[in-house]
Amino acid sequence: MKLKRTWGNTAAGLTASMLAGMLLLASSALPAHAAEAGTSTLPASTSEASLPAKKDAVAVTKEFRIVTLGDSITVGYEPNLKQQDQPYGYVERLQEQGLLHGRTQVDNYGIAGLKSSGLKTFTTAIKEGKTLTSEAIQPSLPDPRAGQIGANTAAIRESIAQANLVAITIGGNDVSELLGTANKMSDQELQEKVKELLTTYTANINATITDIHEINPTARIVIADQYQPMPEVAGKELYAKLMEASKGFTTTIDGIAAQFTAQGVDVQVAHVAKEFIGGEGTMTHMIRDRDFHPNQLGYASIAEVFSKTIWGNYTKLTAPAAGEPMNIIVSGKALNTPYKPIIRSGKNFVAIQDIVNAVGATTVWDNKTSTATITYGDRKVAVKIGANAVLVNGASVKVDTPAFLNKVGKESKTYVPLAMVAEGLGFDVQYLAKLKTVFVNP
Repeated sequence: MKLKRTWGNTAAGLTASMLAGMLLLASSALPAHAAEAGTSTLPASTSEASLPAKKDAVAVTKEFRIVTLGDSITVGYEPNLKQQDQPYGYVERLQEQGLLHGRTQVDNYGIAGLKSSGLKTFTTAIKEGKTLTSEAIQPSLPDPRAGQIGANTAAIRESIAQANLVAITIGGNDVSELLGTANKMSDQELQEKVKELLTTYTANINATITDIHEINPTARIVIADQYQPMPEVAGKELYAKLMEASKGFTTTIDGIAAQFTAQGVDVQVAHVAKEFIGGEGTMTHMIRDRDFHPNQLGYASIAEVFSKTIWGNYTKLTAPAAGEPMNIIVSGKALNTPYKPIIRSGKNFVAIQDIVNAVGATTVWDNKTSTATITYGDRKVAVKIGANAVLVNGASVKVDTPAFLNKVGKESKTYVPLAMVAEGLGFDVQYLAKLKTVFVNP
């Protein structure tokens, strides 16, 4: 079971230099704010998982492929992230939401410190098949992975060409200078500066979307507007000015999307900015760390907006409590059973009848050989109690830990290795450590 990534340690490897030039403040926290409307909740093992036995395993199930591009918000950056920690931003949450809908693969090419000009340079090089150094993408990028990413444009082009969706966050570094200068400008000077920044931004985003569309004319493109991170406690006058600039940003990106839509290009806006209004101090690191990046509450909100824009819904996911068994979600529904999953030798085992019922398969038990044969479409997996191998369509496949009988109350249930059985039946199995959850999709 694995979560496919084309990027390794991202935010954890970033240097503090990326924070240079950001205006920050320290003050009291503001009331918590997060969008709650229109969400559903799926905590650990709360809903029945059942599928009609109508799937044909012969049919090839396609993955929903997502490519993410952009800046440090795409990376999932947070200040003070420890070297051993992986980021948990909106992209990771977007993969979780995708897995609730079916097989999903996410390729993340976010670059911390990127501006819209750097993104334009990057996508043009991808389209033209040219490699780039970090400096060629954008001078003085703080992301130590930028050069490696720039050298990988051929693979990135193929990834975009196969994508169903391209999700983008960009623009924060374009307008971040306003955080330190807006309070020193007159209204007219600020309006002129915002107009200048947005004119440049518009040209860069038009070119970026055009490049992506040329690489993949059928991909859906979803781009976020830019939230305003400064809390009102910094000063009402400054807050009002920055909010006006943020509104101008949203109006601009809405206009860009509308123009492309009129040309038949599938471009939509994830309206993130409005979710941060009134919660700037609690959804970013501005107050505690003097940093405008989202905290976990902020990233969750961004993911919710993207999910609703893409799929029309968002499901809250929670990891099981300490000491509780891992979550198993089959075709978007949590496996709810009295026969709890068991971990042996680092492998997850489930009661065979539970997984059979969940995927809509059939099973036949041979008492003489202590073997259960599971059938799904044209695929068969035969699991023998205590054997160090299973038969997948007649071929022997070794297992580290064999199936076993587990007594639950007065009953003895056959427990089988989840990954081996599910993959043997042709399913996609992904384990997300952050949620302590396995997603199984036909």
